[in-house]
Amino acid sequence: MQRRKADFPIEGAKSALTSVATTEEAKQTVGFYRSVVGKKVVMAVTGFILFVFIVFHLAANLLIYFPPEANGTRLLNDYAAHLRALPALLWGARVLLLVAVILHIVAAWQLTVLNKLEARTTGYVKYTPIASSYASRTMVWSGPIIFFYVIYHLLDLTFGTLNPSFQSGNVFHNVVADFEHPGVAIFYIFANACLAFHLYHGIWSMCQSVGLAHPRYTPMLKKASVALAIAIGAGFCSIPLAVMTGLVR
Repeated sequence: MQRRKADFPIEGAKSALTSVATTEEAKQTVGFYRSVVGKKVVMAVTGFILFVFIVFHLAANLLIYFPPEANGTRLLNDYAAHLRALPALLWGARVLLLVAVILHIVAAWQLTVLNKLEARTTGYVKYTPIASSYASRTMVWSGPIIFFYVIYHLLDLTFGTLNPSFQSGNVFHNVVADFEHPGVAIFYIFANACLAFHLYHGIWSMCQSVGLAHPRYTPMLKKASVALAIAIGAGFCSIPLAVMTGLVR
């Protein structure tokens, strides 16, 4: 059956309306992101993605404590080999994490600028950080430290550029050879201590941004944030300590 000529203007009008609606939705999305609430939501979502990655990354790193199998292979190396056997999944995760990191940093920087502008216009006689915690006040410098730590970590243990003893595919050897140098081990411990501080405030802020904060649950959420931050920080710090003390070799 042939279409009538009158059908084409109707379809054109529908297409135009769809285009207008799409443009309006895009404007609303951009407008929402420009608001303080929008930036906090972006930080919460990207922070959650990064938090999930950190938890799984820690679980994988703790495989270093498993003894070698009968044939001499290490569970940590087997896990890394399985990841490399799934390049689409591996690179998809890397792209997602890269986008999340960029959005997280940009939103954090923009919020910092907005807070400073608001403080200047409001003014104060004496600044007393009663409501903020030490972790929240150190987010400004702990964030950049973690960022440069991640870059160093990738060049060190992922690509092997900064690790003179790097052996492709032998993750266990690379980690042990790396942390046998006290300077490198101490740097990793310091960076992961910064990560723990960052996570404590980040987890708590994420809960507030998604509306989980409530007078009844606030104390429990704060305790949970502290517990998670300490557990993750201690888990990562334990590995260089174990290598330095000879527990893992």
